[in-house]
Amino acid sequence: MNLVTRAIALASFALVAACATRPALPVENAPPPVKPVPVLPVPVVPSPPIPVGRNAVETGIRIEAPQVLGQDEAARALTAFRGSCAAVMSRKDTSGLTQNADWQALCAQAATMDASYAPGFFYYGFDWVKVGGGRAFATGYYEPEIEGSRTPQPGYVPLYRLPPDLIRCTKADGTTGRGRIDATGTCVLYFTRAGIEDGALNGKGLELAWAKDPVDLFFLEIQGSGRIHFNDGTVMRVGYAGQNGRDYVAIGRLLRDRGVLPPGGANMQSIKDWIRANPDQGRELMRENLSYVFFKELTGPGPLGALNVAVTPHGTVAADPNYVPLGAPIYIRKADRPEIVGLWVAQDTGGAIKGPNRFDTFWGAGPEAVATAGGMSANGEALILIPKGTAARASTQP
Repeated sequence: MNLVTRAIALASFALVAACATRPALPVENAPPPVKPVPVLPVPVVPSPPIPVGRNAVETGIRIEAPQVLGQDEAARALTAFRGSCAAVMSRKDTSGLTQNADWQALCAQAATMDASYAPGFFYYGFDWVKVGGGRAFATGYYEPEIEGSRTPQPGYVPLYRLPPDLIRCTKADGTTGRGRIDATGTCVLYFTRAGIEDGALNGKGLELAWAKDPVDLFFLEIQGSGRIHFNDGTVMRVGYAGQNGRDYVAIGRLLRDRGVLPPGGANMQSIKDWIRANPDQGRELMRENLSYVFFKELTGPGPLGALNVAVTPHGTVAADPNYVPLGAPIYIRKADRPEIVGLWVAQDTGGAIKGPNRFDTFWGAGPEAVATAGGMSANGEALILIPKGTAARASTQP
């Protein structure tokens, strides 16, 4: 995931522009795959670690051959890509790979394209590039469903709206980030999870609903959105509204590092089971994750990702926007979990999703989604799809 290569030069920009705007061809017209040339095995010499840059351009990119896609996965990705176009053409791409105008021709083409042409659209309209060595790691997330109440109940815990005093400010050490202004007028870090659970927000009228089980609420925060089922049969869909600015700590990793759970055994269900079997220790364990998520009620399509568009089951991934343009398609291959192989679209971000080729795959709602996402831990290789011609420009940036 942290290897750096440099991209090769492409053809002139005039030719590239013509390629980006011509009608996409059906996948059956794609060039046949090249038969690999057999080579004799050679001893593997370990390469020294290469540092990762601050974004994709600094890390380095390499152009790869496009992949022939299946009709279903291409059509699903086309739907997700269309939904992201407004955002991808307006937000700044911090990866350094693209500019807003680069996406205009592709988005215009996608808006009216018949889904049967989707495989050719992705094959011909994009540069397929590796960031760094391309080595990827993927986890999974889903839309949880929990029990709750619209009014306070004994033993229930609140879901909070975004507090108005959670702002971006400059702290005494000169750093800028999420925090609050204290009684002395100084910008300080916002309350931790423990502080909030112990009543730091009591009496402020920020309660959105109450969750029956604090463990379920904790994992709702990790997923970032979900559905709350009330006793009267109604359902509230909630989504991510903000975070307290504190570092996210993966409690599954803590349990593995401490030998409580075996390597490979810290999936979501095993973590929940341990917390419920050890309630006092479990409560303290959850408090070691200082990060706390605030919610808002969603009344339209959902759940919503970081682009403020509805995410797509088996179509959306969360990615680090410093290495992947949000809205860009991503192809995962050579994975040790076949479920994640194929084309996705980067429509979300996550507190734990940091670095090049780190992804979180979205699986929807329901028992099957919970089982797939909760146990997802996969290694593979990732290719980022960016508009045709942009890789040449990105590779020449200082």
